[in-house]
Amino acid sequence: MTKADVIAEIAEKTGIDKADVQHTIETFFTVIKNNLAKNENIYVRGFGSFINKKRARKVARNISKNTAMVIDEHFIPSFKPAKVFVEQVKAQVKNEDVSA
Repeated sequence: MTKADVIAEIAEKTGIDKADVQHTIETFFTVIKNNLAKNENIYVRGFGSFINKKRARKVARNISKNTAMVIDEHFIPSFKPAKVFVEQVKAQVKNEDVSA
């Protein structure tokens, strides 16, 4: 499912104009990106958390040049689903496997 598909489905289910839904979705993503860039996590109860994960400094290999290189510690954005969300997905997938 693409972002356009999500926008179309939300517009269909809510009756809101697609342009307004697109603007809302784009704003939502912008808020998430800006807050993670400021190292502020976002918690959505019942859905999950958008967090920055710290990666430790490490030595990696550049295979093409056969050299070692140091990758400094850094942060990467990550999504951690809520337990309720995970259980719902597990139950749905399990039901689909049984009926298939």
